[in-house]
Amino acid sequence: MSVFKTRLKQIQEEHIALIDRKNQPIWPGNGIYDRYTHPVLTAAHAPVFWQYDLNPDTNPFLMKRFEINATFNAGAIRHEGKYLVVARVEGSDRKSFFAVAQSPNGIDHFKFWDHPVIMPETDMPDGNIYDMRLTKHEDGFIYGLFCTERKNPDAKPGDESSAIAQCAIARTTDLKTWVRLADLVTPSAQQRNVVLHPEFVDGKYAFYTRPQDGFIEAGRGGGIGFGYSETIDNAIIEKEFILDQKHYHTVYEVKNGQGPAPIKTEKGWLHLAHGVRNTAAGLRYVLYMFMTDLHDLTKVIYKPGGYFIAPQGEERIGDVSNVIFSNGWILDDDGTVFIYYASSDTRLHVATSSLEKLLDYVINTPADGFGSAHSVAVLTNLINKNLIYTGQSIKI
Repeated sequence: MSVFKTRLKQIQEEHIALIDRKNQPIWPGNGIYDRYTHPVLTAAHAPVFWQYDLNPDTNPFLMKRFEINATFNAGAIRHEGKYLVVARVEGSDRKSFFAVAQSPNGIDHFKFWDHPVIMPETDMPDGNIYDMRLTKHEDGFIYGLFCTERKNPDAKPGDESSAIAQCAIARTTDLKTWVRLADLVTPSAQQRNVVLHPEFVDGKYAFYTRPQDGFIEAGRGGGIGFGYSETIDNAIIEKEFILDQKHYHTVYEVKNGQGPAPIKTEKGWLHLAHGVRNTAAGLRYVLYMFMTDLHDLTKVIYKPGGYFIAPQGEERIGDVSNVIFSNGWILDDDGTVFIYYASSDTRLHVATSSLEKLLDYVINTPADGFGSAHSVAVLTNLINKNLIYTGQSIKI
């Protein structure tokens, strides 16, 4: 009993200290956004009573009975004055589920609600669910679109890794009780990274999609797609338009996908997306941004070259290394933008910026010219501009 009490006291004290820990921005940064010293969610943030049987009679050594492996890829929303994230929580059994964590300020003191999300299933049970995008739609509901993964029934005998991914849809008003709707139907064989647009478009529901030929490979369907459905209850997209294509020798050469729902601004719709390229060390995931026209949602009007956020330092290390992924951000009333991004499929971070800064970045950062000569020309122009501005001579 003394061992049990000693361990429990230490575990609880460490957990309280973690929840109460202040988060500080890392300066000077890049002027676009501020990173923070600590992740906002880790496996250690999971409540003690999730992982341990706290009865000394049935768990005298205070062993973990339900191991939490990772907390990452979270949808985000501000609701009733609180900053909420719906995190992908993964157990040691590789199964993911959703859980809501809340913070008073969006950057620290994140604490999980007592219970995970009880997500209803369709007639076809989910093998795994993950990566929820939250959209507060003008129809009055909060929608969660997420990936439902199921074993491929056509897999060859002995193949236990082939799967089929589709877009699942659920809605709520309080993030506690969820109503599951039918999975989205599209012309594509598989779907991931599907996001609901927050407004009706000509009376229809609009979706950002990521058509895929296979579970991992985007194949011929690569790019961020867009389509319409007459209804949300049994959503069917008849035709997908590719609004942002993958492109050779870029940060989105292998595949790309929409992050959270776009933010509406007076200049256009602000988008955060992820891009994937291949390297000798494997796939590398980064974030990038672009803007679409306010009225023609399929028209990209600004797109900075290169990445917006890439893994750095300890962010590179984790279950799936060299990965940055985001499916949640929050625009606050004062113009602050909280960008929630996960690193290496392991933990969740926040970066903060402002709408003013992000608009400046997207509109005024040079686009990708898709060649080394163009990059050198852009850099040379900046160098010469700065030398003239500082009164120095230009030497060639």
